[in-house]
Amino acid sequence: MDRSSSNRSFASASDWEEAFTALHGASQISVVDHQAAPWAAHLDWRQSRTYGLAYCAGGEEEVTRQRRHIRSDPRGTCELLIPLAGRAWVEQGAAAAELRPGDMAICDVDRPFTFAHDGNFRSIAFIAPRQDVAVRSPAAFRRAQMFDSGSGLGRVIHTMVTTLQEEHVRLSETTFDITCDRLLDLVCLAAEGDTAGAPAAHRDLVESDIRRYVRQHAHQSDLDVTVVAKALGWSDRYVQQILQAAGTTVRDLIRHERLQLARVRLAHAGNSSISQIARACGFSSHSTFATAFRKEFGVTPSDARLLTDAGPSVNVR
Repeated sequence: MDRSSSNRSFASASDWEEAFTALHGASQISVVDHQAAPWAAHLDWRQSRTYGLAYCAGGEEEVTRQRRHIRSDPRGTCELLIPLAGRAWVEQGAAAAELRPGDMAICDVDRPFTFAHDGNFRSIAFIAPRQDVAVRSPAAFRRAQMFDSGSGLGRVIHTMVTTLQEEHVRLSETTFDITCDRLLDLVCLAAEGDTAGAPAAHRDLVESDIRRYVRQHAHQSDLDVTVVAKALGWSDRYVQQILQAAGTTVRDLIRHERLQLARVRLAHAGNSSISQIARACGFSSHSTFATAFRKEFGVTPSDARLLTDAGPSVNVR
């Protein structure tokens, strides 16, 4: 199969099993009538370097992914399963549930699970990196999660996934990945149990991670929202929303941390020129640095250095 996309029907159960394991990982697959031909199954699949999306329709089967399968074929992914027709059953760890249209479930593919469905089952699977799920939602990463797709955020997710499946062939890989980024944000918010938005504790944790990362990397001249979001496993938009709720922006936070760093270096880097300190703190020019410093602290960088040299009794605002 083409790595980027595939849309095909299958004449035999063995062909289906090969395609299924290529997409979802090595597994033990049991079907009711392995010799049946033609064997009614269909797969419409799209995969980028980061995300996957698969519409599946097949005969009655049971799929078991055990530790030996995971050891031989680790995937590093989690899957959101959205039933469209029929019934399915999923079990992972202590969690077990029946799935019907209107339900959704997310589980870690690199933990043992059993999945079975009847012959009328049709579904869409959204496949995302497990490390990105772990960063966004510890709850979804620790255990299998069930969602209701009938209302609120669950309904938004359901509509977004089905629309993405219908339109994916018309999207570039970049657009597909951006859309999947937004979708994963919503799935993880739902996993945290708050359909109106991220829980306060979760937002606080993300905000703390953003501030810590910016503080540690403020000296990097290329630091921006995209760099921060990619490093922490969030989308640009979600990082912006978290900081907006905290009353700031990524740009303002970066500038603030760079200025704090510069103030420290002005006090202790006596042999460095102000231009050298500006560049070392991530500013593109002396003038940009001087303007920002005066706006932040009420004095120029030169005056701040002189005031620091004058003794500890003199403070910069």
